[in-house]
Amino acid sequence: MGIGGTEQVIRQLVLGSRGQEVEHEIVCIDGQVGAIGEQVREDGIPVHRVSRAPGFDRKLIRALRDLIRARDVSIVHCHQYTPFLYGRLAAVGTGAKVVFTEHGRFYPDRYRYKAALINPLLAILTPAVVAISSATRDALAKYEFMPKSKIQVVYNGIQPLKADPARITELRSELGIPADSFVYGTVSRLDPVKNQVMMLESFAHCLKDYPESYLLMVGDGPERQRLEDQAESLGVSEKVLFTGFITEPAQHLALMDAFLLSSHTEGTSMTLLEAMSLGLPAVVTAVGGNVEVVEHELSGLIAPDSDTAAFAKEMVRLQQQTTLREKISEAARDRFQSRFSAEAMVNSYLRIYHQLLS
Repeated sequence: MGIGGTEQVIRQLVLGSRGQEVEHEIVCIDGQVGAIGEQVREDGIPVHRVSRAPGFDRKLIRALRDLIRARDVSIVHCHQYTPFLYGRLAAVGTGAKVVFTEHGRFYPDRYRYKAALINPLLAILTPAVVAISSATRDALAKYEFMPKSKIQVVYNGIQPLKADPARITELRSELGIPADSFVYGTVSRLDPVKNQVMMLESFAHCLKDYPESYLLMVGDGPERQRLEDQAESLGVSEKVLFTGFITEPAQHLALMDAFLLSSHTEGTSMTLLEAMSLGLPAVVTAVGGNVEVVEHELSGLIAPDSDTAAFAKEMVRLQQQTTLREKISEAARDRFQSRFSAEAMVNSYLRIYHQLLS
């Protein structure tokens, strides 16, 4: 339960279902409770920790089965594939129903011969299989050999962020951004799959027409040094601000005029949802769940994956066209509330739980 989108979703789910005749307990199988795990504990949710040994760990299955029985668990909700494999096997003979949620895919995706052998059987034994987007559902069917007809789609949901105008003004001053400058930004792990290399190249194109613009990059990761070097080589380093990891980046997001997501692959991006909750217009790549979260020219702008010129063109449109930016801002906030709120997600999972137990 470290800092990540999946962990945030789990926290929203367990807190949002309180008082709904559902009690959650969390089991971390990697031996680490993590930052969000500690937050969940502070929220009063029991968090158990077990350690998975390298290879196929039969002792872990026994430990999970003992826990299921001891806690009289009715539903084992497994998030991601490895917890699903162990959770599904541990639930055998306990009477507990199993829900499996796939939160995202690796890039590039690939076939595994073991998946073709075991996953069709696991799917038969699992009454509820969930994907966080239609693209993720398609990948489960294609690469994990699970029947597409059995996979439900439940979009991730979060609580909307709230902007603090006074703090935003302070933050602009601290970062050295002039009050009248247009700010593009992203909140993300700095990782090759997020393709921030293209984002920087696109921003460099924008600066030719709008030299007063800034790019705010919130996050850290293995690509940071490469990206800083790239900004230097492009001659834009003075206009690109790397903040490092920020635990609560809500006000950094609220400071932005446009949100950027240039990933090669996405399930349902939590930071994109956070941006939409603030009414931020976004430019995203046409990959994974992005095209389900954002409607092109309605609640955001979409460019092809790895197309620097197209991505830059959409960025410039947002800066040039105030009316378009305002229209997208309003539509993004409305779309978030209707489809991607924490309440909508929790209600979807509660329906699944009640169906399994009825």
